[in-house]
Amino acid sequence: MTKKKILVVEDEAELTGAIQIRLEQAGYEVLIAYDGQEALEKARTENPDLIVLDLMLPKIDGYKVCRMLKFDEKYKKIPVVMLTARAQEKDENLGYEVGADAFITKPFKYQVLLAKIAELLGESVFKSL
Repeated sequence: MTKKKILVVEDEAELTGAIQIRLEQAGYEVLIAYDGQEALEKARTENPDLIVLDLMLPKIDGYKVCRMLKFDEKYKKIPVVMLTARAQEKDENLGYEVGADAFITKPFKYQVLLAKIAELLGESVFKSL
């Protein structure tokens, strides 16, 4: 069985590395983008199974990245998990308005992120047991 491909879009290198390690341990192939422009390019060329997307990014913010993908017939089915420090209700509402499938605020628990990813990919949360 081929590994599910997850695109992690996060401009903080240390956090990106930590997320990558956890996702790889859970059996996923991980792609990385450090800004919104790179995220769009990788989403379009690599066609990931799911995207973990920060909001506050260089070049293009996460809201615009999500909207551009979700309004494109070719990419709109890719689940997007917004992972952000922006914790106000208006931020979360806007995230869902632009098409996010889930909204998780930082700081976060890796178990919560992994459970949400498994749910959106239609996998068992305990697949690695």
